[in-house]
Amino acid sequence: MATAAVLVAPLAQSTGKQPATSEERTDAADQVRFHKVSVDDFDVFYREAGLANAPVLLLLHGFPTASHMFRDLMPQLADKYRVIAPDLPGFGQTFMPKGKFDYSFDNLAKVIDHFTDALKLDRYALYIFDYGAPVGLRLARAHPERVTAIITQNGNAYMEGFSDAWGTLQTYWADPTPAHREACRDLISRNTIEQFQYFHGAPRDRVSPDGYELDIAYLARAGADEIQLDLIYDYRNNIAAYPSFHEYFRQHQPPLLAVWGKNDPAFIPPGALAYKKDIPHAEVHLLDAGHFALETHSAEIAGYIRDFLARALT
Repeated sequence: MATAAVLVAPLAQSTGKQPATSEERTDAADQVRFHKVSVDDFDVFYREAGLANAPVLLLLHGFPTASHMFRDLMPQLADKYRVIAPDLPGFGQTFMPKGKFDYSFDNLAKVIDHFTDALKLDRYALYIFDYGAPVGLRLARAHPERVTAIITQNGNAYMEGFSDAWGTLQTYWADPTPAHREACRDLISRNTIEQFQYFHGAPRDRVSPDGYELDIAYLARAGADEIQLDLIYDYRNNIAAYPSFHEYFRQHQPPLLAVWGKNDPAFIPPGALAYKKDIPHAEVHLLDAGHFALETHSAEIAGYIRDFLARALT
């Protein structure tokens, strides 16, 4: 992997400037770099910023997006932390057609677990959002000694966090007929992604089209819709895993920050407050934002994270 000094040096040489100062090298380290690494037959795409010896923050995205949801947040944290954001299997640039991989949350977690091994990440804080929550909490449950802190942004782990908008999914979970599967297809439609996930409860003039248009484009790939329908059905197993996540919280008491878009139509604020049942010292902040709170409130969230990690990692 190229170091910050290597990134800066060619520019200094080509312009005739003096060698880069330490301040310039730090600035270069704040820039996001893009990589792929071979993991379990996937070429896992990931974004990275920060110095190699800095404390690690592993960022796990949700549905229907990819690591690009962290594009505004990462540069705001990279001066203090090594921030790493992979695309989960089946999302973004980490894509494999259905049939070559069994898309379940257990298997997503296995690939990301092996991803951390490939990058030799033996200690890291977790940022979990939406689908990234059951993936990241599986990692924490399996390797509690590795997880230094947890930031959950609309990443649910409690029944209290579900709104009444889950009826179609619950029907499919209880009776997985082709008709009930087809009824879930609306959940991956352009209208649902734009209006329900991105715009609902958010200041619309602060929501860039970059995020939802890229999500929609990724979902248009051949077979991507069926992968998502498989994961929608498997989501029932995340709920079955909640008691084991709660036991992990009670036993290990990880430092936890819940920073939540309170207008989320799917994962409602009681889900953020519920973490305090098992982690009494958990910190909870509710923002006037929607599900994709980073689209409109990345600076506020970065501020909460910086304050929290400065205390949690001492």
